[in-house]
Amino acid sequence: MNTEELNRLIEKFYSGQTTEDEENKLSELLKRDDLPAGYDSEKAIFGYFEREGEMAEPSFGFESRILSAIDDSESKESDQRLRKNILPYLSTAAAILLLVGSFFLFYHGSKSEDTFTDPEIAYNETMKVLLDVSARMNRGTRALEPVRKMDEITAQSFNTINKSAGKIGKNLIHLDNILKTLDKNSKQGHENIK
Repeated sequence: MNTEELNRLIEKFYSGQTTEDEENKLSELLKRDDLPAGYDSEKAIFGYFEREGEMAEPSFGFESRILSAIDDSESKESDQRLRKNILPYLSTAAAILLLVGSFFLFYHGSKSEDTFTDPEIAYNETMKVLLDVSARMNRGTRALEPVRKMDEITAQSFNTINKSAGKIGKNLIHLDNILKTLDKNSKQGHENIK
């Protein structure tokens, strides 16, 4: 086997300068049984190519889709750069506009005018409004009177139940003491009998 020619073809293959005929010849050389040692990786590469067959051609329009994706990516990058550069200026302009607008709104809008020129009329109108509010609140609290009565009745019922429970508890203590005394007496009577 001519190892010089094999080395030349391998070098040419790795540099990407082989023709299709040279690659076929290299593949045939690497398949031979008398292949010297040291060419295992090249044999594995060409064996893979042969096992997997030819690489499929890309689908129609593949190249144009790749190029349009690259163009889209570049346009997005330029949009992002533009936003990154303009956004601080727009934010500053919006803040200034907001401050100027607020100043004019509060400065010109904060002047209040008296609705009454006579203080006595203003006092009487204020009292009239306060009396109206008071009357409405009293009407609202009158509507809650049944709820207050129910709350009082519930509290009285709980007090009555608590008193009854207290009396029952005292009577049970007395009854418990009587039962203990009877139990002691019966045990002593049984001991005396024995």
